[in-house]
Amino acid sequence: MADDRFARLVELACHDLRTPLATVSGFAKTLARTGGLADRDARFVAMIDEAAGQIGALLDLLGQAARIESGRYDPPLAEADTFALASGSADGQVAVEGAGATIETSADALARALGLLASAALRFGEVPSVTWRVEGRKLALSPLDPAAEPVVTGESPRDLGALVARLTIEALGGKLSVESGGLHVLL
Repeated sequence: MADDRFARLVELACHDLRTPLATVSGFAKTLARTGGLADRDARFVAMIDEAAGQIGALLDLLGQAARIESGRYDPPLAEADTFALASGSADGQVAVEGAGATIETSADALARALGLLASAALRFGEVPSVTWRVEGRKLALSPLDPAAEPVVTGESPRDLGALVARLTIEALGGKLSVESGGLHVLL
């Protein structure tokens, strides 16, 4: 019961923090739209707006973790292709190869979780890029630098995104493991 109360407290705090955050973000956007700002001031306003967006994303992650921990995470499920889910994180540093399979899941949450894992592998490892290898319901992220492994798997609580990604994948019925220098995700 104490854990559930704490999770609900965190969820409420995330919700309540959105009002002042919306004010900050709203004023930053208004200042940017009105124009007439000196270049330096315009850069500062853009930095404030970007930081507000980052805080919002962190509040989303924390709120989701609180819902999962309190047993109140029940996202809508729909069919999604595992290759497409892994491709959601593809950019210049994240490649995707292989062939997917259709699963029933929360596509947005799972795609975000896979992206967060890839980001953590890049940020905490000393690798220029990573690749998701997709074989149906099995996904493997490599290379996984040994320094990044405990962060990506959630053993070392240094990255909120990776921690919430693991919680999300497990809440959706998936499993994570480390094998042969890579992170393996079974969906």
